[in-house]
Amino acid sequence: MPTIPYLPARIEGLAELATNLAWSWHRDVRALFHDLDDVLWHQTRHSPLELLRQVEPSRVAACASDPDYLARYDKVMARFHAEMGDAPGWFDEQYPDHNTGPIAYFCAEFGVHNSVPIYSGGLGVLAGDHCKSAADLHVPLVGIGLLYRKGYFDQQLRLDGWQESADVQFDVEGTPLQRMNAADGTPWLTEVRTSGRDVKVGAWRLMVGRVPIYLLDTDFEENHPDDRGLVSKLYDGGPTHRLRQEWILGVGGVRVLRAMGVKPAAWHANEGHAAFMLLERLREELTAGTPLDQAVDHVRRSSIFTTHTPVAAGHDYFSFEDVAECAGPLWDEVPPTREEILGLGSPADKPDQFHMTVLAIRLSSHINGVSRKHGQVSREIWRGLWPERPVESVPIGHITNGVHLQTWMAAPFMDMMDELYNGAWPAVENVAEWDRVLALEPERIWGAHLHLKEVLFKLIREDARWRFKALWQEASHVVGAGVLLDPSAFTIGFARRFATYKRADLLFHDVERLKKLVSDSHRPVQIIFAGKAHPADDPGKQVLQKVYEFSRDPAFAGRVAFLEDYDMHLAHLLVQGVDLWLNLPRVPLEASGTSGMKAGLNGVPQLATLDGWWHEGFDGLAGWAIPTAEPSTDIATVDAQDAARLYELLHDQIVPLYYARSSGGIPSGWVERMRHAIRLSASRFTARRMVQDYVRAYYVPSMESDSAGDDPPGA
Repeated sequence: MPTIPYLPARIEGLAELATNLAWSWHRDVRALFHDLDDVLWHQTRHSPLELLRQVEPSRVAACASDPDYLARYDKVMARFHAEMGDAPGWFDEQYPDHNTGPIAYFCAEFGVHNSVPIYSGGLGVLAGDHCKSAADLHVPLVGIGLLYRKGYFDQQLRLDGWQESADVQFDVEGTPLQRMNAADGTPWLTEVRTSGRDVKVGAWRLMVGRVPIYLLDTDFEENHPDDRGLVSKLYDGGPTHRLRQEWILGVGGVRVLRAMGVKPAAWHANEGHAAFMLLERLREELTAGTPLDQAVDHVRRSSIFTTHTPVAAGHDYFSFEDVAECAGPLWDEVPPTREEILGLGSPADKPDQFHMTVLAIRLSSHINGVSRKHGQVSREIWRGLWPERPVESVPIGHITNGVHLQTWMAAPFMDMMDELYNGAWPAVENVAEWDRVLALEPERIWGAHLHLKEVLFKLIREDARWRFKALWQEASHVVGAGVLLDPSAFTIGFARRFATYKRADLLFHDVERLKKLVSDSHRPVQIIFAGKAHPADDPGKQVLQKVYEFSRDPAFAGRVAFLEDYDMHLAHLLVQGVDLWLNLPRVPLEASGTSGMKAGLNGVPQLATLDGWWHEGFDGLAGWAIPTAEPSTDIATVDAQDAARLYELLHDQIVPLYYARSSGGIPSGWVERMRHAIRLSASRFTARRMVQDYVRAYYVPSMESDSAGDDPPGA
């Protein structure tokens, strides 16, 4: 448990609040910490534990005797204990008889808050939002992940724009992680045999409201030096290292739950990285003497698999030899042959490869993509596993992703929602009820947006100042970081993982045309980029380098910026502070794209290709869509068509609408788009709706376990 300095008895509950990440989505809790020391709150990047470790004792004592502070504190503590208590929630009321055990939610990364940096991007942040909404709804969920002591990586750009990775091990004492010890007091809970050695595996608990996330750890002196750092870094190393990490996640995760006496009623593998969880449960069945066909049926009955990857080549696969080496004596413990077990992960057209997604599909009764279009694409990719079925009847469904309202909506807009819905807006589920947003006063919406835009630009200046002092040697770095941006100019935001298919460089397809847009003295345009390329993705790094070069090009007059080291803290400010959100994936390669949903919650319209969630969410009112290009096998042709339409939309519709001001200086047409953006995201694309969909369609049927679902896939 993290060490917290002495707190006066009257407000000692602040320690309890700080060690449960529910504070990250409750404004009144955050306000208690903010009011202890507002400067320190911002310096610690909104980390309550770090604030309590550094705040002056005299300031704490003053708050402990302030009647107003104490009244707010008492109200917060009462609500917190009520939420963590036995009072029924949505799940309890809807499914009062389903208390047989929790849903075990396995994922390679969890992005709950930037103070616990064990995530890389969309998959982890989605998992974090899933857990938060499960907590809100009282869904009995238990998360299983890995403790990456070195996180993902800290991004640093050379002067030429090439991305370099830096490792910074975060201080566990500065996080609300609690080590789970075994009954005999040892800090490890189980062992996993892999690559010829027994690896001791422990767990740390991270509380997210009512939902515990257990993060597995192998950093024990008793382990071989090569095994101690096995899970220290997210998506590190080559295929063999990644295979061993996924083995620890899946096999170790099941065994840790068993060691703690947790008995899940349903099991959810969120992406193929977690598929070994299914194989370990199959091993348990086989070891108990269950025949293979029956064991597969038993595992499938209670298993859910979600795929997030719409590109066939993007799914994890390994050689049979590497999997056999990693698994070790597993094959000696069960009656089926090694070939029979490995065959569960082998598609018919690639019999010598072990695919994690194929394994997950074969051992799950419920399978889904993360948007309507992604479900269609997934059925096309995996139709070969059901060779006798037409593609439309392949049993892969979809549950469209959503985002956690209270996490991603900025405080000024939440204040407006409080007034519209008497504080009950996070639980409003009737889509039509969100029409009230369309009546919000233009002056108030625009005023809130300008405030959030100024907050973003202040962060840009302060971050550039710090980096210039501590890291950068050249003044041109400062220019590229956005210090010349104009808060009054139309500002486009693009913040994604720098994979080539996301096309961060599409705006620069016709450089001269873009220059005319950004340099218009009456209607200037500026663009803010942020994001990381995977350390092993050189093509992605090349795209990032190209974008960064434009940020330092004098021809763009300082109107293109690249913000380094993109994380959840920066993501909040970007989706809240830019004027337009840009998303340009090459269709149909985007699974979902939740960043546009987050922007919409803050009245920021989106301009995007018709892919992922925008394919079903675009309504012509909350943003703009780039029409799908004419089918072509030539990527350059598709990119040229999309770029031309992108420039046309910006020049002919979007920029003029933004600069069309009323007598009071308010762009009424633009504000109307802002209203519809809020309405669209808040009514249809929330994590609350997403988790409810999982509960109704997959979790409850799996918990009942009276059927193995649709016919299992063949070879």
